[in-house]
Amino acid sequence: MKHITSIIIIAFLLTACGGEQKKNSVENVLESNNIETIRKKRGELVSEQQAINEKIKLLDEKLKSIDTVKHVPLITTFTAKTEKFEHVLELQGNVTTKDLLVITPEYNGILTNVYVKEGQKVSKGQLLAKIDDGGLSQQVAQLQIQADLAKTTYERQKRLWDQNIGSEIQFLQAKSNYESQQEAVNQLQQQIAKTSVRAPFSGTIDDVITEEGSVVAAGTSPLMRIVNLDNMYIEVEVPESYVSNVVKGKKVEVDIPVLGETINTKIRQASDFINPANRTFKAEIDVPNKDKNIKPNLTARLKINDYTNENAILIPQSVISENAEGEQYVYIVTDKNEEGIGTVKRLIIETGRTQGDVIEVTKNLEKGAEIVKEGARSVKDGQSVEVINYKEENNG
Repeated sequence: MKHITSIIIIAFLLTACGGEQKKNSVENVLESNNIETIRKKRGELVSEQQAINEKIKLLDEKLKSIDTVKHVPLITTFTAKTEKFEHVLELQGNVTTKDLLVITPEYNGILTNVYVKEGQKVSKGQLLAKIDDGGLSQQVAQLQIQADLAKTTYERQKRLWDQNIGSEIQFLQAKSNYESQQEAVNQLQQQIAKTSVRAPFSGTIDDVITEEGSVVAAGTSPLMRIVNLDNMYIEVEVPESYVSNVVKGKKVEVDIPVLGETINTKIRQASDFINPANRTFKAEIDVPNKDKNIKPNLTARLKINDYTNENAILIPQSVISENAEGEQYVYIVTDKNEEGIGTVKRLIIETGRTQGDVIEVTKNLEKGAEIVKEGARSVKDGQSVEVINYKEENNG
């Protein structure tokens, strides 16, 4: 009986408490529309909130003192090292050759004979074609007879003059007549020689333009085209700002897209003349052509080595930032412990040439410095960070 009474009392108390809590709930207080009750409830809640905030603050301070890892940014880094840097200037040029010529005649007349065909290899001085001389050969034959007579007369007068026989005037007249006749023969022979078209250099007949029987004019009528593919080169116009770097002997990588071929060669000549119209100068690049597959007027892409540094420090351009004064800077990690926790330091740097995605650092960055890579945009000078690739390197 006593136990039953105790249970009833406890139940009554719990019900009373529950009823009291329900009576004091925010909902019931709001429904009461009693200003004093509402103010009292609000005061109670503010007091509870302040107490909770104080407890949260104590917990945060404790966590901060015992957890030094979870509240620092995670970053990755790389180590600055020296390496060979060969900067290249990228240009476009055309393949050509000095031994490419459209042959024109030196004499007016009818093209009587063409002795070569397209694709035929010829040697320097070889007879390619013949133009009708218009009777010059007969004139030379007649003049040669007169020249022979003048020569005989001169030789006789000379023998007599050497023996002090005859007059000096007769000797001089005979000599003058002989020389003038011989000169006339030579002039006609030179004219006749112009009727023979000869190869100016060794090469291949690329095209026969004028057929036999055509009337040709000196210096204007194209007869045939001859080309030599042994002496190929690329001519390119280089901006004047590179005049001191693009010089004879510099290495060049030549890419000929049509052939899918890449050639390593050198600059064989760089002009000393700056074109005032476009502020460029010309450079010639040797093109080896053993297989004869490189033709004139092909387009070529050039990579000219205009700068080399054997001990350059190269970094990705993406890790560099710029301040309001226009200075470039990177973040490096210092004082790193065994857990990979270190301090970020902002480092002002100076840069030089770029190549693709990397840039050369010319000042303030030393070999071995640990540079922030991923996370470089989100850290601040003096901030603690965790280098997550530190453990990966040691585990590897």
